[in-house]
Amino acid sequence: MKNTNTKGFFQKVYSVVKKIPAGKVSTYGAVAAMAGSPRMAKYVGYALHVNPEPGVIPCHRVVNRNGEVSSAFAFGGGKCQKELLEREGVTFTEGKVNLEQYFWTE
Repeated sequence: MKNTNTKGFFQKVYSVVKKIPAGKVSTYGAVAAMAGSPRMAKYVGYALHVNPEPGVIPCHRVVNRNGEVSSAFAFGGGKCQKELLEREGVTFTEGKVNLEQYFWTE
């Protein structure tokens, strides 16, 4: 991905993630698809890692395809991300979000 395209893609990612309502989650792959680049799930992770507006862009609502939280420090680690989701009413079973129950897509 060229640097000039990265900024535009990241902005699309942030736009999608801002729409995820409290108490719901999406996945890196789903966010990539909604941002118009379905094969760019890894880049969604990069975008969230450099979230320019942590209190505004709820990157804690994005989990992996198995419903697992990120261990990245962008969230303060997996424990912090899990706590943020639990405060919104998301429950975990064996360390995973039930995607059938909590998954959101546009």
